[in-house]
Amino acid sequence: MDKIDFKTYRKNDINSNLEQMNIRPLDVMVTGVTGAGKSTTLNSFFQKTVAKVGDGVDPETMELDVYSLNDFFRLWDTPRLGDGISIDQQHKKKMTDLLYKTYNIENSAYGFIDMCLIIIEGSNRDMGTTYTLLNDVIVPNIQKDRILVVINQADLAMKGRHWNYDTYTPDSRLISFLEEQADSIKRRVKEATGVDIIKPVYYSAKYEWNVQAVFDLIVDNMPLKKRILL
Repeated sequence: MDKIDFKTYRKNDINSNLEQMNIRPLDVMVTGVTGAGKSTTLNSFFQKTVAKVGDGVDPETMELDVYSLNDFFRLWDTPRLGDGISIDQQHKKKMTDLLYKTYNIENSAYGFIDMCLIIIEGSNRDMGTTYTLLNDVIVPNIQKDRILVVINQADLAMKGRHWNYDTYTPDSRLISFLEEQADSIKRRVKEATGVDIIKPVYYSAKYEWNVQAVFDLIVDNMPLKKRILL
């Protein structure tokens, strides 16, 4: 399968929405818990290493980093949660501050971040910290319809079983398991946070499988208005 050039992929759709929003570029905050694969996901969009990938569970993203895919799509890599109470509090503040970063148009202030993408690891080992991230940082500070959840590491969802390491694709049994996981996470997020998210898509950033679906999820759910601060 040919690789997708995300720098030009669905460019017309994105530009059309941006014209309606009267902004440029689209700013997406990317976040998740330690080990979810944020950096690998960003690298899969760019088709090269732009974000340093952590070794094991050691966190690499300690500060806010921004990566421009092109002149109409910008991604903000944030500190991940799950590294201890004190450090997590610092990281929460950095993310909250980013969500309240503003710009002014005609004496009106709007939120700099347009959407939030929360990445969950396929094995769902640390959903408690994910719920904390949603409840403490994301949900109170951005409109619910601007929140997207995706499931990375599909290759590890069944501890590596039913993943074809020759073609880097899941077999039918793993696909069925991933579909059930997506439905389960949608339900569990609603129970834990009150947010009725769009059904998450699942993918493997490491093997660049179904990354297109993550990008499509963002584009298909772009807001059509500038973000008013909560």
